[in-house]
Amino acid sequence: MTPGGQSIGRRKDCECIGPRRPRRGVAAMLLLLSAFVNLDLDAASAGDVRSQIASALASASASLDQSTMAHGGLQALQGVYSGSGDGLLWSREGRATRQAEALLLELQNAPAYGLEAKDYQGNEIGQLLNGPPSSGGSVDERWAQFDVRLSAAALHFISDLHYGRVTPEAAGFKLREDRQPFDLAAALQGLTSAPDLGQAVASAEPAFYHYGLLKEALARLRRLVQQADFVQLPPPPTNLKIGDTYAGAPALRRMLSTIGDLPSGDTTAPTDPTFDANLSAGVRNYQVRHGLAIDGLLGKATFAALKTPPAQRIRQITLTLERWRWLSPFKTPPIIVNISQFRLFAFRTTADRVADILQMDVIVGRAYPQTQTPVFEGDMRYVILRPYWDVPYSITQHEMLPKIRANPAYLTAQHLEIASGPDDSSPAVPPTPENLAALEAGKLRLRQLPGEDNALGLAKFIFPNNYNVYLHSTPAHNLFKEPVRAFSHGCIRVSDPVALATLVLKDAPGNWTREKIEAAMNGKTTVRIDLARPINVLILYATALATEAGPVMFFDDIYGYDRKLERQLGLPPVT
Repeated sequence: MTPGGQSIGRRKDCECIGPRRPRRGVAAMLLLLSAFVNLDLDAASAGDVRSQIASALASASASLDQSTMAHGGLQALQGVYSGSGDGLLWSREGRATRQAEALLLELQNAPAYGLEAKDYQGNEIGQLLNGPPSSGGSVDERWAQFDVRLSAAALHFISDLHYGRVTPEAAGFKLREDRQPFDLAAALQGLTSAPDLGQAVASAEPAFYHYGLLKEALARLRRLVQQADFVQLPPPPTNLKIGDTYAGAPALRRMLSTIGDLPSGDTTAPTDPTFDANLSAGVRNYQVRHGLAIDGLLGKATFAALKTPPAQRIRQITLTLERWRWLSPFKTPPIIVNISQFRLFAFRTTADRVADILQMDVIVGRAYPQTQTPVFEGDMRYVILRPYWDVPYSITQHEMLPKIRANPAYLTAQHLEIASGPDDSSPAVPPTPENLAALEAGKLRLRQLPGEDNALGLAKFIFPNNYNVYLHSTPAHNLFKEPVRAFSHGCIRVSDPVALATLVLKDAPGNWTREKIEAAMNGKTTVRIDLARPINVLILYATALATEAGPVMFFDDIYGYDRKLERQLGLPPVT
């Protein structure tokens, strides 16, 4: 079974296409391939075939996109053919191999992987041998062109599946480049003789469990779009309550039932216009999956989400699959923050299974360009309990200094002080006009004393980076009740710092139990604790996630990264 759901037939002791019953959805391609059977190679020598291959290779670079070329696609193509015996990889005795047939079907089925079928030209390659030879051409030449173009398309396809179509750097993401080498030439050679080509193609994809779940969700959603009638809902009455009449109730009930949000056992008549408790429960389930305020009612944000076309949800999945291809396999249990979900996942093992993950809500940077939380990767190295907050220079300049000059008592009220040096032990100086001028010039710095009302709360988790972004707790616990939690200047506030500290410090020297951590947080001094080993931290951005239980979660594109990636991939906006 291929990733796209197509069954690949198996035959013993034969690699060629023989008579078989056409399968649904592939009849057109089999008609093309039927022409191949009648195209016997001339009595040309192997040398003539290899010369045709060499001629086809000369123009092969035009069939490879820049990304595949950058990953060594042209060298892989040339290397495989230089080592092939009779030159041809995808045919035997004038007949296309069953691997060639299966590969053409996979190229056509690229949307099942979240890719674009037009990028791999499966139909066009199949048509190379459909019809009489071109002027001056020969059957040999067309087999050679078919062979090389199919190999080039295969390299393009598996390169895109493994590395992605654009680089994370082009998208503005700073992820590590220390991925394990991927041998494109060996992968191509493996496809030519694979017993199950679908499995061979899938081996190029990310090994993440949740990548596979999301790809399965993509297939389900595509089937739903084909089967269901997603009609536009009429606007609900103002202040719609349970028990009220809503003209769109029947259509809403059908929609929620189709996508799996309506509770089972609903016995309401299909045409009943009542917005009843069961329908409200379905709306609640929908709200949970879409990161909305959970009230079971059709408020403005919920109604806007319900009106989102299914094609847009499919697009969100394909863009997230693209981003997951940028990641390296986990060598150690990581910490992942999904910005658009406002959620942190701290892994206890390298397996991405819910049972092994500590999860909590987070607050991320506001959507303004200068306050957005960046997407990047780093290594957590230490934790500070009862930290000082070193006020960033931009905040000092634009927010703090005007308030201090207007009211000198502001410093004391906010537990702020002007520090004369870079360390926590640096002495404080009074807010004289001269010191305020030095503060404005960046010669002195502003810091907030440790304590409950410190902007960083009672814990700070440091993974050194050029953005000066880190994880920390917060005294503003009420903000975690908001469904859209983009309130910070770029750092990430965690809702359960004690649980996170307990996890990351479990092997650190000093026997840092939960009780000991809580005592230090509420003590009198600032404490720095080095981790036993660095923990990989990934700050990522995904607007679609598949859950192990089945439902798919969707989130708003708060920073516009989906729209940017659409443009980079040359995809038209969904209308």
